[in-house]
Amino acid sequence: MRAMPSLDPVLLDRMQRYWNAANYLTVGQIYLRDNPLLHEPLTLDHVKQRLLGHWGTTSGLNFIYVHLNRIIRQHALNMIYVIGPGHGGPGLVANSYLEGSYTEIYPHVGRDLAGLRELFRQFSWPYGIPSHVAPETPGSIHEGGELGYSLSHAYGAAFDNPELIVSCIIGDGEAETGPLATSWHSNKFLNPARDGAVLPILHLNGYKIANPTVLARIGDRELKYLLQGYGHDPLFVEGSDPGEMHEAFAAALDLCVSRIKRIQGRARRAGAGAAKRPRWPMIVLRSPKGWTGPAFVDGLPVEGTWRAHQVPLSDMSKPGHLAILEQWMRSYRPNELFDRNGTLIEELAQLPPSGQQRMSANPHANGGSLLKPLRMPDFRTHALELERPGALKAEATRNLGRWLREVMALNRDEVNFRLFGPDETASNRLEAVYEASPKTWMAETIDTDMNLAPDGRVMEMLSEHQCQGWLEGYLLTGRHGLFNCYEAFIHIVDSMFNQHAKWLKVTRTMSWRPPIASLNYLLSSHVWHQDHNGFSHQDPGFIDHVANKKAEIVRIYLPPDANCLLSVADHCLRSRQYVNLIISGKQPDWQWLDIEQAIAHCTAGAGIWHWAGSGDDDPEVVMACAGDAPTVESLAAVTLLRQYVPDLRVRVVNVVDLLTLQTSDEHPHGMDHDEFDRLFTRDRPVIFAFHGYPGIIHKLTYRRHNHDNIHVRGYKEEGTTTTPFDMMVLNNLDRFQLALDVIRRVPRLAPLRAEAEQRYWSDIERHRLYVSEHGIDLPDVRDWQWQPA
Repeated sequence: MRAMPSLDPVLLDRMQRYWNAANYLTVGQIYLRDNPLLHEPLTLDHVKQRLLGHWGTTSGLNFIYVHLNRIIRQHALNMIYVIGPGHGGPGLVANSYLEGSYTEIYPHVGRDLAGLRELFRQFSWPYGIPSHVAPETPGSIHEGGELGYSLSHAYGAAFDNPELIVSCIIGDGEAETGPLATSWHSNKFLNPARDGAVLPILHLNGYKIANPTVLARIGDRELKYLLQGYGHDPLFVEGSDPGEMHEAFAAALDLCVSRIKRIQGRARRAGAGAAKRPRWPMIVLRSPKGWTGPAFVDGLPVEGTWRAHQVPLSDMSKPGHLAILEQWMRSYRPNELFDRNGTLIEELAQLPPSGQQRMSANPHANGGSLLKPLRMPDFRTHALELERPGALKAEATRNLGRWLREVMALNRDEVNFRLFGPDETASNRLEAVYEASPKTWMAETIDTDMNLAPDGRVMEMLSEHQCQGWLEGYLLTGRHGLFNCYEAFIHIVDSMFNQHAKWLKVTRTMSWRPPIASLNYLLSSHVWHQDHNGFSHQDPGFIDHVANKKAEIVRIYLPPDANCLLSVADHCLRSRQYVNLIISGKQPDWQWLDIEQAIAHCTAGAGIWHWAGSGDDDPEVVMACAGDAPTVESLAAVTLLRQYVPDLRVRVVNVVDLLTLQTSDEHPHGMDHDEFDRLFTRDRPVIFAFHGYPGIIHKLTYRRHNHDNIHVRGYKEEGTTTTPFDMMVLNNLDRFQLALDVIRRVPRLAPLRAEAEQRYWSDIERHRLYVSEHGIDLPDVRDWQWQPA
């Protein structure tokens, strides 16, 4: 866009010099380990021997940052940033240093010559700081090491934050990722009456590591239509002349903020329930890659090309490179930016906002400092009444949904809890929450739609990436939430989970970042209840993925029934700084424990179910189980064994907190060896019926005394469209197989093995013939019910 001058010439000059200072500090971090203000001629001794970092995107990010500072001051805005091109990390570190917040958090990086030396030396240095926008960067809620999630994080931060504006810089490389492309639709869920605003800034500098970017090569007309189709009103700013670009960008930013205020004012006068979806403003910034850097190196163009992406001068031993670096750095005139002591000159130090208006010091970018506990209803009032174990069938997640309805209702005024899911809330039997809040929906509606409203707080979009990103942004800015999903398809966010777990791990050691609410997953429609959808919907492997993370971060729960699910969910929503994985079925199934027993069992993490065993004070075999469906099969196997071997001494152990199986020095919830031996014995066979892949049980128990006697049955990649029990049979997790495993492994039962194997094959043949003929399971399987001994 072409704009009339809007900046006072004095202010423009200061902004240009401030941008120079940020660029100087950026280059210094990439290259220098000494001589930070070039008080003496540059030598190779002043340069790092290992050059790391990304220059290409950073000067553009610094340009944007100085303009955001100007608009914050002018309008007293409450603003945070999310930087998609996260490898522009040295620029964001530079800006937080210039604002003073970096030194406030890290006093050893002072605002003087010694502090500048430390600032430069620590960057991409052993035991220093990462090269990207990491948790160590003040003001960041977005781990910049992986691309694709910036816009969904930005919208998650804006939900229920009515005074907040989230400036989200999206790199044109990042814009090619699937998660980012989907996240443009977030504006259909942002209510201007009760939420904050997101200002997307698409930063087109033309190149990725070695190739041009798609959006930079389709032309402004096509790009404009694309962004308008997503529901935005884009303003284009492009060029390379700094003076013209400052004027044009300032005018665009003024216009965006004016439109945001107008949109919000109109919506807030109408009220959240009557708000209409606006066309939100955004900016497309075209600037050269490596802007203000070397134009040519070794006779090849650098600025404005892919060669500027990382370190333009990567081999300082080449003739002339040191001179080019010195000339580059001196072009910013550091002697006019910092005094002889290395302190930013006063007229520039006064340019950014102060206090918590600084984006690097905004409390919304440090969510633990704003976190308020959820108001929690007593989950005991939703407990199922049991006359005895196995006397009642119920849908565990449907019962949980009624409790979550109360959670949402109790926190309606605080507006700090949302439920997220990819179009599966009702499918996972949680639809009771709609009685407290409908689904958020700002797009068009028709008469047959149900449970949609502009002021809803149940978030549903058929994108696991989007739900995960929204929830992460919501949590990182100090709120609470729960993500429900089909078990097989949570793998879509494997990498996003990785990044969030890494964020939690790093921030645990940062006293200035208080703990945030845990990221809670509820996986239902799980592998054993996907007989109708078939093999594509059957995968319990997220358990293994989560278990690989640091023990102080992850928790994995497999509640066997509805009351245990209530107890686990209450615990998880109260917790901080964890990723909690809860797996629970939605189909009607047998209930085992009353609420007090469930609380005790979940608190312990694992325990002996004395009511299910016989002679379990000195067992000949331990029947262990983890997961609702394996628990049923394990108990059904116990009833078969009563018929086959009436005098067999059996102990039943149920595991609800999977990571208790680890040793106490490996996981905070782990059992010591004495407790493990008390449950599983030191020398008796253990037949373990497990929800997921068998290998994880062996991994968790390999250091136990009785590990060699643990035999695990679980999912082994056998599945189809079939019956629920046939899924068990296909994976050798059925009651007939478990009973046979016992007879094969208890030494005194050796004479019964041949008969047991013949009976097993007869039962399996009877089962297969019946399901093939009738399409449902055998009557004795369908009608099975636990009977006390």
